[in-house]
Amino acid sequence: MAEWTKSDWRALPRVQMPEYTDQATLESVEAQLAQFPPLVFAGEARRLKAQLGAAGRGEAFLLQGGDCAEAFEQFSADAIRDTFKVMLQMAMVLTFAAKVPVVKVGRMAGQFAKPRSAPTETVDGVELPSYRGDIINELAFSEAARMPNPANMLRAYTQSSATLNFLRALSKGGYADMNKVHSWTLSFTEGEKAARFREMAGRITDALDFMRAAGINDGATDALQTVDFYTSHESLLLEYEQALTRLDTTSGNWLAGSGHMIWIGDRTRQPDGAHVNFASGVLNPIGLKCGPSMTEDDLKALLQKLNPKNEPGRLTLIARFGAGNVSEHLPRLIRCVREAGATVTWVCDPMHGNTVKSASGYKTRPFDAVLREVREFFAVHKAEGTVPGGVHFEMTGQDVTECIGGVQAVTDENLSDRYHTACDPRLNASQSLELAFLVAEELSVLHDARQSEAV
Repeated sequence: MAEWTKSDWRALPRVQMPEYTDQATLESVEAQLAQFPPLVFAGEARRLKAQLGAAGRGEAFLLQGGDCAEAFEQFSADAIRDTFKVMLQMAMVLTFAAKVPVVKVGRMAGQFAKPRSAPTETVDGVELPSYRGDIINELAFSEAARMPNPANMLRAYTQSSATLNFLRALSKGGYADMNKVHSWTLSFTEGEKAARFREMAGRITDALDFMRAAGINDGATDALQTVDFYTSHESLLLEYEQALTRLDTTSGNWLAGSGHMIWIGDRTRQPDGAHVNFASGVLNPIGLKCGPSMTEDDLKALLQKLNPKNEPGRLTLIARFGAGNVSEHLPRLIRCVREAGATVTWVCDPMHGNTVKSASGYKTRPFDAVLREVREFFAVHKAEGTVPGGVHFEMTGQDVTECIGGVQAVTDENLSDRYHTACDPRLNASQSLELAFLVAEELSVLHDARQSEAV
């Protein structure tokens, strides 16, 4: 069998990728990117892989969240900070409930490309190529804007570099102090509609008070002042991915230098396709979206292609079936993995299977449906005796009105107030934290059951 190279994908069938008309510019951009520093380092990717392996065993829990698609025009330090802040709050609540470390992975610093259900869209009788994310083309509905532009990759790299720089400063510079994070969370539980979460918040306060009295969190303990925060994105635009792929001299393996973790979408997971081939050759942890159309035969082939050494933390299966469909599809895939003897980390994406069009015409996601899919995910794993390893949300720290429901009671009529997403609807800060408390209730039950079994 020939040794993998980072350009092998070019000879294979590809889907959901643009056809660039300006080859000279494309080649120039790829050459420039190939000279730029990687955005992440091999040691970071290996550390994340080990932590994801722990999540697969129930010794940690993955929280993956962030934008549906990052946008050039919405880029700001405040937006990055606010999403990071909410993820820290969510992670603290989940850590307290699960009694295991929470692995924090943002859909950030690279989530620019989006697969689309149709290659074109028609408005007022005019048909143009679909918007595929800022790294490829523009949202504006004009022929010039929708033309794939290779130079957008350079801007995506620059924005990703700045985002990562800021995230590293936030995670290591004192902003992530545990006491500060919990004070933000307490303000959420002060509202009447969030009263049900007050008891858990109070217990977290008691735990922090005890540590403070014992001198544990007096500023000398890095674990209470800093966090590890990783980035991830869908590995969709393979020209960009290849250009940032670097040889890790320590291990002799190839690193996808565009992000710590990359995933393969439900539309691009063909076992003999370009996207699977590319992901198979890099050392990064790989996510694989599994929707209702995933067959057992395809899953077995993908398990072998993406993780032939059966390495813990290498492959995360991200289930996305839609509320009401989990019990039909997840058990058969769990049994398939078990029959193959494969080591994976199971994660729930309750967002993508629950997108609906509202009466007002906006694409939205009902909070109740998102929560229902999470609960179904936990219930199936309990029945199968397997480990629910994490959750994957499209969310933002901004006060948007894109998903209906939650304690804020966003309604169909509210959607137009602050509907800012360029692609799919995101949970806002309040909805994200509320969901974390509700997931924490599931994790508390799971923890208590494990403790009973241990006794």
